[in-house]
Amino acid sequence: MATPPHIAVIGAGPAGLIAAEHLARAGLAVTLYDRMPNPARKFLLAGRGGLNLTHSEPLDSFLPRYGDAANWLAPYIRAFAPDDLRAWCEGLGEETFVGSSGRVFPKSMKAAPLLRAWLARLNELGVAYKPRHHWLGWKENALLFADAEGRQHLVTADATLLALGGASWPRLGSDGSWVALLGDIALTPLAPANCGFEVAWSQHFSTRFAGTPLKPVAIAHGELSRQGEAMLTARGIEGGAIYALSAPLRKTITVAGKADITLDLRPDMQVGVLAQKLGGTGSSKSLSTVLRSAGFAPVVSTLLREAFTPPQLAAATAQQLARWLKALPITLTGTAGIARAISTAGGIKQGALTPALMLRAKPGVFAAGEMLDWEAPTGGYLLQACFSTGMAAARGILQYLERK
Repeated sequence: MATPPHIAVIGAGPAGLIAAEHLARAGLAVTLYDRMPNPARKFLLAGRGGLNLTHSEPLDSFLPRYGDAANWLAPYIRAFAPDDLRAWCEGLGEETFVGSSGRVFPKSMKAAPLLRAWLARLNELGVAYKPRHHWLGWKENALLFADAEGRQHLVTADATLLALGGASWPRLGSDGSWVALLGDIALTPLAPANCGFEVAWSQHFSTRFAGTPLKPVAIAHGELSRQGEAMLTARGIEGGAIYALSAPLRKTITVAGKADITLDLRPDMQVGVLAQKLGGTGSSKSLSTVLRSAGFAPVVSTLLREAFTPPQLAAATAQQLARWLKALPITLTGTAGIARAISTAGGIKQGALTPALMLRAKPGVFAAGEMLDWEAPTGGYLLQACFSTGMAAARGILQYLERK
């Protein structure tokens, strides 16, 4: 009986795991390598607040969420679509449901039960797992790994899949160190995506209000606006509403050195109605008292003092104050560090890959997941693209081996 081809999958996140499963089902000998002691650690972290697998919106609305990479990713996502991901999940015994926002979750709302069932399936399929194996690149035509004791090992494979993730949350395994191993392969520099941003708060504001939530809030940048929640930090602002604008905000900061946003602190109320509720301005009441009477938290009066001078605030009419509360200006001075970003932008450029996701400069080496040059907002789009590109790369490997 002929020995089946050996496939090395490097990276035990969603892209690597789904590829390993598909390849093992095809009868190949698959070994899964990961630098961490346990697989899918970032996947488990994503499931702590409810594992958002994908989104239920039609693909015509779904695909544009990937911005500049939408046309590139579209064939892969159509070939392994949200409905396919839900069916796969349910095949592991984890039923899914659509939440009120259209997001798709497993009924357990956790990643751990799904991962346990998934790993059991991979074991049944004969996938070998090598934890604590840090990939160091290539030595001649072999893969070079260092194990937990620092001993180096050479591994030969008939095809290799790189699924090493981006550079966010490096303590969970993906630190972007693979960038230095790819040599001259064309890359877009890694950058934080779905990230917080820095603001030059005063010391008083930073000390007193770090960790204060703003909800509901609408955040606008130019003609773009997103409503949701935000959190004030000691050095800036983070949260879902600003994460959704992170790509254009990051680009503006890169070009101009800063980005201006406005906060709508009453997104469901018209200016005129809000002005009526603030009718006490101009009286002997303090700004804090007026705002508190209108239902605003103490942080709001201090936010206004961060944005406007005391004479401006003292002279403001109720109408003016309402307009400010509906469009409070804030200047972002930079992105928060990539280590705390939810995901990573940048990676291997489309032109460096064949349509089957094989590196043009390294035949037999494929890439998938966050290593590729795309980004997406939260809401299920991140995991969907990781699963879809993992499946696409696995299919590409099968086609490569057939031709070979």
